[in-house]
This record gives sequence, structure tokens and C-alpha cells, in this order.
Amino acid sequence: MAHGYKAKGPVGRFVNELEETIIAFILGMMTLLTFINVVLRYLFNTSMIWVLETVTFLFAWLVLFGVSYAIKTTSNLGVDTVINLFSARVRKVLALVVGAICIGYAFLLLKGAWDYWANFANLPQTTGRWFPTGFEEMRATSYRAWYGVEDIPLPEILRFLEPLMNEGEEYEKLPRFIPYVILPFGMALMLFRFIQATVRVWTGEATSLIVSHEAEDAVEDARRAHGQGD
Repeated sequence: MAHGYKAKGPVGRFVNELEETIIAFILGMMTLLTFINVVLRYLFNTSMIWVLETVTFLFAWLVLFGVSYAIKTTSNLGVDTVINLFSARVRKVLALVVGAICIGYAFLLLKGAWDYWANFANLPQTTGRWFPTGFEEMRATSYRAWYGVEDIPLPEILRFLEPLMNEGEEYEKLPRFIPYVILPFGMALMLFRFIQATVRVWTGEATSLIVSHEAEDAVEDARRAHGQGD
């Protein structure tokens, strides 16, 4: 069974533990909020209208965190039947080519994610069609930090954002740039994980980028369990 990348050093372990903690927190919050809303609906004939939108955003965060986490743990399934026909040297070259493609793809996603989120955060988009060549000149008409979500109220602790992002105007709902920040952050994390995985192949620490043999391991576990049962 693929065990994924084990971080080396205190910084690497801290980042990994932080990532896993955030994923666990998101799962816990989704479960808790949904449970509370179900109880309110069936026992008290009421509900918190903002919960559905909150859980939707949390699920999006979970997915984007999960993408990079799956790369780190080599949890993505892959078919390597043809690749295994080649020698170890050729397999390494192919893995490096795939790694370069994935890095380029993640970089393009990061650019697109930044450009989309920047509009909601009063920040400039990048210039350049495919790769960023700089930042565009910001205009007052480009400011969109006043865009709010549909139902989630702004917590009082975040009122300090109003003079910074909304020219002192009161936010009625949570500004969109807060939940949307996961877009550039998630893409940056995915790019980082692809670079990590490619470096591991280059140094010989790994022979494959993200291929997991979870299905084969499950079949083997079932066979062993059946054999023990007999």
C-alpha cells in the first residue's frame, strides 16, 4: 500500500500536521453545522439559513485541500500497466515528463485562480495570456471587494475590514474574497506538492509521481482475510 511522502525535518512535519488538522477541522465543521441545522429543522421547525452556503464553501475548501493532500500521500489512482513494460530508467524519464506537465498545468491554474480572486480582493490581475508577465494597472472600477455572499453574515470580529476593503461602508454579508481565497491558496499548494513529487522522482526517492495501488492492495487484503477465515 502506498504510504505517501513522509516529511523530513520539523518544518515539513509542521506543515503536514497543519494541513491534516485543517482538513479534519473542515470535516468536523461540516458535520456539526449540518447536524445542528437538522435538529433545529425537525425539532424546532426553524433553521439557520446561512448554514447551507457555509457548508458549500467548506466543501469547496475540502476538495481543494484534498487535491494537494492526495498528491502528497500518492492517493490518486493510476494505471501503470504500460509504463511497467519499460526499464527503470525509462520509467523515471516518463515520470519526470509527467511531473513537468503537471507543474505547468498547476502553474496555469494558479494564474487563473489569482486573476479570478484578485477582482474580489481589490488586487491587480496578472498580465500575459498564459504566463504572468507582471500585474495590470489597478483602476477604481476594478474594485469588487464590496461583493458579498448570499446568506453568511459578517462576524463582528471582521468589521475592521470595512474601512480597509469597502471604503468604510458596512458589510451586510461576508465579503466574497474571504471564502474565495482558497482558490489561489489551493492552487499554490497543489503546485508546491507537484514540485515536491517531481523532485522525489528526480532524486530517486520515489519511482512514480502519484500512482497508488489502492485497488490491488484492497484485493490482496481481501484475499488474506478470506484465507485467514478459512
